[in-house]
Amino acid sequence: MWSSGSGDRVSLDEIKEKIASHTKDNGSIFVGCDSQIRKEHCTFCTVVCLIGADDQKGGYYFFKREKESRNTYTNLLVRMLKEVECSVNMAYKIMEDYPNADIEIHIDANSRKGEATSKYYDTLVGYATGAGFKCKVKPDAWASSSIADKHSK
Repeated sequence: MWSSGSGDRVSLDEIKEKIASHTKDNGSIFVGCDSQIRKEHCTFCTVVCLIGADDQKGGYYFFKREKESRNTYTNLLVRMLKEVECSVNMAYKIMEDYPNADIEIHIDANSRKGEATSKYYDTLVGYATGAGFKCKVKPDAWASSSIADKHSK
């Protein structure tokens, strides 16, 4: 089950209805995911953000949390690949109904050398772009590094 930014429960169908009017009004869609390891679980949070439609002030976002066993994600690369997989899969679900939607994937990886995720930059960006999507990484990946991060904790 998904939630709106205000915490109300929403279905994927309700999100797709919102996307329908959003894309009709020339809005952009940003999809991202972040994860946090806590105790025995790894929580993944995928977000869909709707911004930039004609006459739109502010934006809308929706998020979904999924918990998996921490033991599956002892390796940072495996966890980062799962984050990108969640984003790409959600973007594909949107494209099923809205093939011309303007979708950008935000990846919670750093392009600055020396950061823990920077060594995976090419792999992660290659995953998203190879799937056919535009993408951004930190510091420009606000959907994953800010919104998904907030709700993954």
